[in-house]
Amino acid sequence: MMRIGLIGETFPMSRLILYSAISHPENLDMSILLFSYFTPHPNLFIYKTMISALSFAFKQAYVVYKSMLRSSIWPEKQTLLYLLKAAKHVSEAKQVHCHAIVMGLVSYDYLLNSLLKMYMNNGKMDLARKVFLCRSSSDVASFNIMIVGHAKTGNSLEAIKMFRKLVDSGLEPDEFTISGLLVCCGKLVDARLGKSVHAWMARRKHISSSNLVLGNALLHMYVKCKEIELGRRTFDALRVKDIVSWNTMFEGFVMVGELESARSLFNHMPCRDFVSWNSLICSYAQNDDLTMMTKVFKDMVAENVMPDNVTVTILVAVAAEVGELNQGRWIHGMVLRTGMKINAFLGSALINLYWKCGSIEKAFVVFRDITEKDVTVWTTMITGFAFHGYGRKALELFSEMQEEEMPNKVTILAVLTACVHCGLIDEGLELFSSMKENYGIEPGIEHYGCLVDLLGRSGRLTKAKDVIDMMPMKPSRSIWGAMLSNCRAHGNVEMAEIAWRELLKLEPDKEGGYVLLSNIYAANNKWSFSDKIREVMESRGVKKTAGCSSIVVDGVLHDFVAADKRHPRWLNMQPILYFLNSEMRLHTDFPEDFWVAFMEAC
Repeated sequence: MMRIGLIGETFPMSRLILYSAISHPENLDMSILLFSYFTPHPNLFIYKTMISALSFAFKQAYVVYKSMLRSSIWPEKQTLLYLLKAAKHVSEAKQVHCHAIVMGLVSYDYLLNSLLKMYMNNGKMDLARKVFLCRSSSDVASFNIMIVGHAKTGNSLEAIKMFRKLVDSGLEPDEFTISGLLVCCGKLVDARLGKSVHAWMARRKHISSSNLVLGNALLHMYVKCKEIELGRRTFDALRVKDIVSWNTMFEGFVMVGELESARSLFNHMPCRDFVSWNSLICSYAQNDDLTMMTKVFKDMVAENVMPDNVTVTILVAVAAEVGELNQGRWIHGMVLRTGMKINAFLGSALINLYWKCGSIEKAFVVFRDITEKDVTVWTTMITGFAFHGYGRKALELFSEMQEEEMPNKVTILAVLTACVHCGLIDEGLELFSSMKENYGIEPGIEHYGCLVDLLGRSGRLTKAKDVIDMMPMKPSRSIWGAMLSNCRAHGNVEMAEIAWRELLKLEPDKEGGYVLLSNIYAANNKWSFSDKIREVMESRGVKKTAGCSSIVVDGVLHDFVAADKRHPRWLNMQPILYFLNSEMRLHTDFPEDFWVAFMEAC
């Protein structure tokens, strides 16, 4: 072309640019050079080609578009469609929308549907509704965008209203319409409505549940509504099943607690992805079966499926829940050996594991090693310091956090908890009073609970009561419970009676308030009042919950309840308890009634 003088000619250059930009997009850099330096008079076709090729980057596409306008070449509907495809933000889509109005192209259905989808995907329901209502006539595609968009954002009732409008307008719903409607039924957990949609499909042979997309949507709806038998029939009726079908059916069995069926289905899966493995691990985690959870994890690794951050986070979270530090360390070691990146989500789980298992120093080491900390990471570490009694360290970390992240209400709660546990009264009061001004956070019921506890522990019971009376919301049972506990600590019987009466209104069937008040009377030698509370408690059928402890042995969680002789290993435990009893008698000076109570508890 250069040798025979065709370079710079519009038509041959348009073909060369099309070839390098669209047919072979790996040569896009070459097409940009050709467009910029060897095409002095580009026409609409060339501009459209370049805008389409640059649809992955709005700024670059927009530069070409502005160059086109400066050359007095006006866009047509396809040009604006390519430009809208490049838009990643609502503000950019609005600019394209305005140009469509100015250029008289706003009546183009495909462009309007693309605008609808853009607005719906970005949560701009009002804008989408205006575009929808401004149309001279609506087609099935536009209704589908509105129905699916509302369904995905949880506006199920709006989606159903749209479906009714579609039917009333004389249009015939297609598989995408029904798919969106089934999503609504699942979100509303309305099996009756879902069944009616299924029946509607069955009457119209051209919309069949054997269609994979529709079949999966129908299956998902039944699973969400816990109609497992109907879900199983739908699953079995699918001629072709993909990984989504298998995972959805598996999720259904787990949801209703049919773990054996879930495991059987898992074993018959033709292929498994991360969702499959993670769901199985999660199902055992929910049942505190650490042994099976670890076994599945090892099977996963044995099948050369490397765990992702979600898998590891589930394992760490369960280890933290049951207090299995060794298990958590092993998982952490595997993460380090495989070079897996510890993101904020996994990092928070590891910090939580270590401080819950008593290793606050190791939790802090993990915290410092996380390169990208989000507000959850900071909050988890502050919470760890709070519960270990390191109030000053929690405050120092909170101060350091504010240089990088804006705290949220959970962070403030963690810092207030640290002040409560460590008796940092002035610091706690100052933080509470500055929540709105410094952080834009309105104190919630939990923050008021911390303030009441803080004042109560320091003996300022009258001020704590004043805070309760001035709260903008009704005090919760935890607030009155904290007040009652602090009255016991400071021997304030009068205030304890007020707190108990209020607590009784909120939880008349719970034993905590009765026991606390009875103990307060006993501590103040008011034995008749103490006995009276116990009698009231007995007459109302309120029983004290037996004490319980737990321990993990070989990955299995064992619970021990006081005075429970039904434990399968009671005969093995009984001689050990008597031995401990005799050993403690030799080394302690507790009175005889203590040992009687001890053996009764055993």
